Amino acid sequence: MTITQLQYVLAVAEYQNFTLAAEKSFVTQPTLSMQVQKLEDELDILIFDRSKKPISITEVGKKIVAQAKNIVNEAERIKDIVDQEKGFIGGDFTLGIIPTIMPTLLPMFLKTFINKYPKVNLIIKEQSTENLIKNIQDGHLDAAIAATPLEVDFITERPLYYEPFVGYVPKDHRLRKLKELSPENLDVSDILLLQDGHCFREGVLNLCKTRKKIGEEHFRLQSGSFETLINLANEGLGMTLLPFLNTIELDASKKENLKYFREPSPAREVSIIYHKKELKIQITEAIRDTIASVVRGAIAFQDVKIISPLNK
Repeated sequence: MTITQLQYVLAVAEYQNFTLAAEKSFVTQPTLSMQVQKLEDELDILIFDRSKKPISITEVGKKIVAQAKNIVNEAERIKDIVDQEKGFIGGDFTLGIIPTIMPTLLPMFLKTFINKYPKVNLIIKEQSTENLIKNIQDGHLDAAIAATPLEVDFITERPLYYEPFVGYVPKDHRLRKLKELSPENLDVSDILLLQDGHCFREGVLNLCKTRKKIGEEHFRLQSGSFETLINLANEGLGMTLLPFLNTIELDASKKENLKYFREPSPAREVSIIYHKKELKIQITEAIRDTIASVVRGAIAFQDVKIISPLNK
């Protein structure tokens, strides 16, 4: 039994197809099939039922796959221990980021990080929170950046920063004359929201203390873009709420429409999250330190009290 054989078993279990598993493992299909067969012969059991399409895992195979994940992870941990002992920060690292954070955060820290840690091959993927959690569990992401808390048993959450909500209130809107906003001022019926599935949308709905169905009288909006929400607000179709970092690069004419909240300001907690088994922790810490140092200086309200129900 070898670590490589167990890695091949995990690939087949995930993709339920020997050809695809071989492709993802960067080996030929006969090589992968032979190694899996060799392991089954050694154990004198069948891990996979090849008579079904897609391939299914036998009952004993499920137990072997679960144990194989532990063994492969622990083998990776040995390499981590050596890297940490040598002070080496390098190698492949896959980082997931949710869509409402990616466009603003990435330009702020990426250049600084790659200049400081040139031996890290950083692979960045934009994914929903649900997919981030699944891919961390499956080992496809080393870490991720998301709005927290998530309260997932196998995930560690390390807060990076607290990002205040900012109102975008166009001319002629009922809240325009207010000097500062408060959650009590908000009416979900005239707030332009991101489409379902975005955690920022959920936070806004919770901030408004309502879960009622959202839908304007004359249109229903499904957009994943803050820019779209701003443009629609400028057309007199309502107001919207933006994360603070999304307001930094707005032009002067749009910044005139920003309304800040009375303290304590509602905010979202943004954290780096990773599996509690802490693989590649030295790279995770390097990313965390880089982001925290860059972003905290850009956010004026560093010590805001978190009252936003984005933090469930």
